[in-house]
Amino acid sequence: MCLGKVSAHVEFFTFCSLLQFLKLQWKSRGFPPGPTPIPIIGSIWWTKFRADHESLKKLAKTYGNISTLWLGHKPMVVLYGFQAVKNGLTTNSEDVSGRLQTYLFNKMSNGRGILVSNGLVWKQQRHFGIGALRKLGMGNKGMEHGIQNEAHHLVEFFRDKDGKAVDPSFPVVHAVANVICAVVFGHRFSLEDETFQQLIEAYNRIVAFGNSQVYYICETFPWVAEYFPGPVQKLLFSRDFVRSFIRQEIKTHREKGKIDEPEDFIDFYLDQIEKTKNTPNSTFDEDNMVQSVFDLFLGGSETTATTLRWALLYMVVYPNIQEKVQKELDAVLSPSHLICYEDRKKLPYTYAVIHEIIRFSSIVLITIPRRAVKDTTVLGYRLPKDTLIMANIDSTLFDPEYWENPHEFNPGHFLDKDGNFVTREAFLAFSAGHRVCLGEVLAKMELFIIFCSLLQTFKFTVPEGVKEVNTDFIFGSTMKPHPYKLCAVLR
Repeated sequence: MCLGKVSAHVEFFTFCSLLQFLKLQWKSRGFPPGPTPIPIIGSIWWTKFRADHESLKKLAKTYGNISTLWLGHKPMVVLYGFQAVKNGLTTNSEDVSGRLQTYLFNKMSNGRGILVSNGLVWKQQRHFGIGALRKLGMGNKGMEHGIQNEAHHLVEFFRDKDGKAVDPSFPVVHAVANVICAVVFGHRFSLEDETFQQLIEAYNRIVAFGNSQVYYICETFPWVAEYFPGPVQKLLFSRDFVRSFIRQEIKTHREKGKIDEPEDFIDFYLDQIEKTKNTPNSTFDEDNMVQSVFDLFLGGSETTATTLRWALLYMVVYPNIQEKVQKELDAVLSPSHLICYEDRKKLPYTYAVIHEIIRFSSIVLITIPRRAVKDTTVLGYRLPKDTLIMANIDSTLFDPEYWENPHEFNPGHFLDKDGNFVTREAFLAFSAGHRVCLGEVLAKMELFIIFCSLLQTFKFTVPEGVKEVNTDFIFGSTMKPHPYKLCAVLR
């Protein structure tokens, strides 16, 4: 009797699985090709629950530059190579401007802020964010002074080390993070500030969790998140710490009372809340302010700091390129000259080196997935509303059809035959379309001013006794270099 019941259950489970399998095959018709999805898991198993260089390259090689992976029963279209990424993100840009609303994304932002919000919230918060950053001087002299100040502090940090071997990671992160702190909070933090150090560590944990195997498993099977209490709890603890930090800053701003001229992003936002308190459909409130600051800090510090860490590493690995940059700096600028962003027009080789650092380090492998906000067409395929679109940015920066020697560190990629700086259409490091990075100008200003200030003052070398430098990356939401030490020798 018991055996009969077991047999019946097995038959029922087999029937349901077969039904689900057939349903998935039917559902996948019309989508770009990809690995066969199976019930519950979908086809993300094909990449071993990890969207890394090799798995995405293999996917494109097997199924083409536009393919489909299934996160359980959710289709995700993957774009690979410059042409596919550019056309996929820009042809019907507004149609694919949504963000996915998943278990972990909801846990992290609950649909608020700028980075992963949708609809009216996203439009209002992004529009306001761009306007506030412009008023605070993004792209002009106003913000340049703050970057020059942090570059000075970083130069003094290395000067104090007197040529001794040092890990540049935290001081670089500290300098870049302080630029965005000045923008959103109106003040900077000292290198010794423990709370600020905890803030940086909290963001590091959040970034490390993204694009990990645990992340993809939790997104595919949300109920499994309960079985990963360690990683998920650390993520949520970090989220809560950052939110608490931001709310304390908001409280401090409120306590100082209304001022005549807003001095930072929080000032502008508090003023906006007051202006729109009687406006129907306004999304300006404290929760959206907290998440917007959360997003600006994440977007404005992590990627730029990681790129600068790669920049110093590459100067150690390619001393001949470092020497060429310094020769150009010496020829064009006096030793006492305060580096400004306008100087890039007189320093084509240096500016080309910075762009090649961004390209070659390729720190953002994939964009945060977009979501089709309505039925649309992407590269000839009809995609229904809510389809996820994942663009492999790394594949555009190494596309052999658009770069002469993609796997070689070569500033010549951004120079013409006369040595003038040239932009390249396949340089999509800051993404494209409606969700293009709103901090692109700020990031380029920081990279240029800080990089030039450091190379104007120091020659960077490997510590004595170091025979080989590790240029492999640590896989995560951003591709970080392994910890390393260098010597900053005064020139």
